[in-house]
Amino acid sequence: MLQLEKPLAVIDLETTGINLSTDRIVEIAIVKIFTDGKKVVKRKLINPEIPISRVSQEMHGITNEMVKDAPTFRQAANEIKQFLDHCDLAGYNSNRFYIPLLAEEFLRVGLDFDFSTRQLVDVQKIFHMMEQRTLSAAYKFYCNKNLDSAHSAEADASATWEILEAQLLKYPQLGSSVETIITCIGDDCIVDFARRMIMENGVEIFNFGKHKGRSVSEVLRAEPQYYDWMMKGEFPLHTKQKLTEIFRRTVLKKG
Repeated sequence: MLQLEKPLAVIDLETTGINLSTDRIVEIAIVKIFTDGKKVVKRKLINPEIPISRVSQEMHGITNEMVKDAPTFRQAANEIKQFLDHCDLAGYNSNRFYIPLLAEEFLRVGLDFDFSTRQLVDVQKIFHMMEQRTLSAAYKFYCNKNLDSAHSAEADASATWEILEAQLLKYPQLGSSVETIITCIGDDCIVDFARRMIMENGVEIFNFGKHKGRSVSEVLRAEPQYYDWMMKGEFPLHTKQKLTEIFRRTVLKKG
């Protein structure tokens, strides 16, 4: 069994699409596991205030009509934040999509939610490291169950928690705490959730474009207009936030 020092919130989102900069949440489900093993589920439909793409509607079955009277993220943000307070976070492909998109939503409404104080467990990363499969296949492989309600946020989040429990039994090397899991599978050395910047030897490095592999601060000193270009571009808000932190630090050092 997973030994928790603080609650673990297993998150699954359904969205209008897959663009971190422009798409929005239409459903959020959170399976919250307390340190005593108690489990509480929260699920909410969210009005994204933009159209849901046809492809996304076909994937998760949530239509524009279904969410037109649902609360917006701005209206639901405080409730979601309070439910996630003092929790580590987990999900399936959560580090590359769910957590970055959730961060964008909180930033968009101006609500401070500090992800840096939380351990982030991506069950997909464990699965791909060990077996290389999809969520439905992972559920079948680890739990010997069919995920009949795949792409329902609550079903997916609940299945993800069951998979994590089964992974702990199958792979003793994962240990029995969030910390030992992270130690085993490795922590992503990223600066922003969209991975436009990464950490190498304690230095922020650009991970895309013409400056890929170069120090962010060195680029900003030599080519400050690159900062302006990124801030005006269609980059996620979290990327712009982290870039601004480095820019301010660089300007202060320069001065």
